[in-house]
Amino acid sequence: QVQLVESGGGLVQAGGSLRLSCAASGIIFFSINTMAWYRQAPGKQRELVAVLASGGTTNYADSLKGRFAISRDNAKNTVYLQMNSLKPEDTAVYYCRLDRRDGTNYWGKGTLVTVSS
Repeated sequence: QVQLVESGGGLVQAGGSLRLSCAASGIIFFSINTMAWYRQAPGKQRELVAVLASGGTTNYADSLKGRFAISRDNAKNTVYLQMNSLKPEDTAVYYCRLDRRDGTNYWGKGTLVTVSS
């Protein structure tokens, strides 16, 4: 059974940085899957943060380009989200998602990021 476990969230001051990790288990050929980070702020809908396809193509929410960076370590079955110059409006629960080529997708349970002003 595929499981995704996020980590690295916490409380940080505005202007600070955090690196989130998402470790996948129960899946073979991790490298061929598309990985993504989403976030959900209190009272708001879940939104896409960044996507990293198996071939290395990345896409980011327009408002986050230049501050956030997604990467992966296929040897560790892990995807990362480096977040810099954090703002209070980045406060949210951050979720990892894995998309298999057959259309199946999996979600982690999320990690909370709180940015204080």
